[in-house]
Amino acid sequence: MEIIKLFKKLLSFPSITPDDAGSLDFIREYLGAYEALWLNKNGVKNLFLYKQFGDGEHLCFAGHVDVVPPGEGWRSDPFEPVEKDGFIYARGAQDMKSGVAAFVQAAKETQNFNGTLSLLLTSDEEGEAKWGTRYALQELERMDMIPDYAIVAEPTCEERFGDAIKIGRRGSINGVIEKIGKQGHAAYPEKAINPIHKVAQVLPHMAGVDLDEGDEYFAPSKFVITDIRAGMEVTNVTPGKLKMMFNVRNNTHTTMEDIERFVHRYFDGMNYSLRLSQSAKPFMTDPNSKIVRLIDQAIQKVTGITPKHSTAGGTSDARFLAEYGVKTIEFGVKNDTIHAPNERTSKDEVVKLYEVFKEVIKDF
Repeated sequence: MEIIKLFKKLLSFPSITPDDAGSLDFIREYLGAYEALWLNKNGVKNLFLYKQFGDGEHLCFAGHVDVVPPGEGWRSDPFEPVEKDGFIYARGAQDMKSGVAAFVQAAKETQNFNGTLSLLLTSDEEGEAKWGTRYALQELERMDMIPDYAIVAEPTCEERFGDAIKIGRRGSINGVIEKIGKQGHAAYPEKAINPIHKVAQVLPHMAGVDLDEGDEYFAPSKFVITDIRAGMEVTNVTPGKLKMMFNVRNNTHTTMEDIERFVHRYFDGMNYSLRLSQSAKPFMTDPNSKIVRLIDQAIQKVTGITPKHSTAGGTSDARFLAEYGVKTIEFGVKNDTIHAPNERTSKDEVVKLYEVFKEVIKDF
């Protein structure tokens, strides 16, 4: 099977999170020469395929077969790929069955490799991601099978194929502040403690503020307020409590402890509580590491473009690999229609992505 035919086959599986819709069984059969480990948990299917060619280092390609629901506004069936004007339309075309097809085909055609080559696939990346790659890595660590390097084939390119790779990602810290006041009649403000008035005094010092200066690879960590609510939706009662929610996409210079100190600086003495949770930790792979050099060289050879090294965007399963010390990068097709109706990617990008992965494997 050639790469575009494989790509269309994967797109035809209606694999809405956490249902793989049979796609992982198909890949398992397609890569019959690889050893298979099923690492399933709580309705989530995870497939680890590996082959030890030699005694060298372990390179893993990682990705997800699940997709978000199609939604409305499609001009064709989202799970019947349509080819038009050099593009292929279907849910998951960019995010990320293009990447999965590219590394599956590259792995299938590999005859020689100085080390272990593996694929880690999950059906739970677009959802809570609790029993997907995160759980699979826990099991792989227990079996002493954590890879040395990983390429996550998420869509990374911005204007044209080959212009950007991800060498890291920001983390994500969520916070909830509850400011306690004293409820009262609006006509007698002196008898109440209005938490809205108190918080309003500090908002100019907090909302949208950069918590650090960032660096060459990371934008500053910004304090982003996402919700403020108080009161009973009446005009004659001042509220007794205010709740404020915020998010910080943090780089490697700002921690949860830094955010706690920042909040306390302005809420000290205000009778408040703070809850913080971290859904993703920031990471960065050394730009001079072997995997970055190899992907750069492969992209230059296939496209003639020197990619920029980016850490922009949200989170991906790369964060879980990085927590285990795996030197991880992300590279995939252009990102401009993911999660949208009529999601599409070009045939040319899929072919070139497959060629890039073939080059990386060959030169590894």
